Amino acid sequence: MIPAAEITGHWIGLCRKPPAMHVLQTGIGFPPESVFAGFPGGAGGGSGAIRRGIGAAISGIRTLNRNRQLLWFALLAGLVLAGNTIGQAAFHYITTNLYIHLDRIVWQFSIEFATLFCLVFLLAGLVLGIPSKKESPASFLEGLAGAKKYLNAVFLWSLVLAIAGMLLVIVFSYVPARFPTPEILFLYHNGFGRLDSFLFDSLSQFPFNLSRLPPMDIFTEIPGYGGRSVLLWFYPGLREALIFSAINLLLLVMTLFVVPLIVLQQKTLGEAVTGSFALMRKTWAEVTACTIFLGVVVLGISLPFLLLQAAPGTVIPLRVYYHPTDMWIALGLLYDLALAGVIFVAATIGGIAALELYRSAKAGQVPESSGMDPAG
Repeated sequence: MIPAAEITGHWIGLCRKPPAMHVLQTGIGFPPESVFAGFPGGAGGGSGAIRRGIGAAISGIRTLNRNRQLLWFALLAGLVLAGNTIGQAAFHYITTNLYIHLDRIVWQFSIEFATLFCLVFLLAGLVLGIPSKKESPASFLEGLAGAKKYLNAVFLWSLVLAIAGMLLVIVFSYVPARFPTPEILFLYHNGFGRLDSFLFDSLSQFPFNLSRLPPMDIFTEIPGYGGRSVLLWFYPGLREALIFSAINLLLLVMTLFVVPLIVLQQKTLGEAVTGSFALMRKTWAEVTACTIFLGVVVLGISLPFLLLQAAPGTVIPLRVYYHPTDMWIALGLLYDLALAGVIFVAATIGGIAALELYRSAKAGQVPESSGMDPAG
């Protein structure tokens, strides 16, 4: 049987050689006879890197399918994001409704640090819960118990990430307001500002906005509540939480192998950071291919939202002021929950795939990604 990752590489025209027959290993590691074998010249770039990255994602799917209890990671990560949303919404409620002055940066840093601490701890549990031998079952809860030994390192690394995340927020949101030079405004509108506008536009549309009022009034009320709705505070909190989630995802991908180096090789934080960057230089193409593959999968699964918009007549939400019926609001809520579940499952698969690439790189089965293979 031809592996799916190999077929994908030939479909997109990145390899001019006919596909070879290989046995796809279903275990955690990738031995030389797996889908990583048989690349001309052994270069890390080109189709070889793409196939290895997609192969890691597919192996992550297989691992998750065999070890369903790893879905605890997805559930707990979802609860962490929910807590982040509540914390961000509480800031809007306290400052707007109770008229209590709070320092926005201090509040957001506190939430950011708590969120990253939980996520890094969960990631450490995921790494420790997946054994290197495919015959051994994975145990996420046992991994969490083992991660307690690394609380000091998790605390310090979360603090570093939280500081880096807040610096990015300050640079891309506060600096343009204080120093509105043409160059800074250009960077803002084509970077952080574009993300903020995308999230606001998305949350203004059905089914992501469940209000029956016109989408331009997304922060007002819902039927049966009898006045101001909790959505008035929920949507701004969710928007802030999603912005920080995008920043956290960027930081975690850029430092992908820090946690495995800490919990699997007992490296110090400094050694883990330098070692992670060294491994990233070696596997950047595989990591990119894996990330894009999972992103495309999630995007494809999310496309039914177009149907949910078209069916009740809200394809152009800012021009067609059609109030969805209760049935469509219920379907929209179910869709939102299902999409959130898919995203967190994809995040779990991404964590497993990162461990796959880490173990393969440490075993010397992933060559340098700095050069392109001329043979394709």
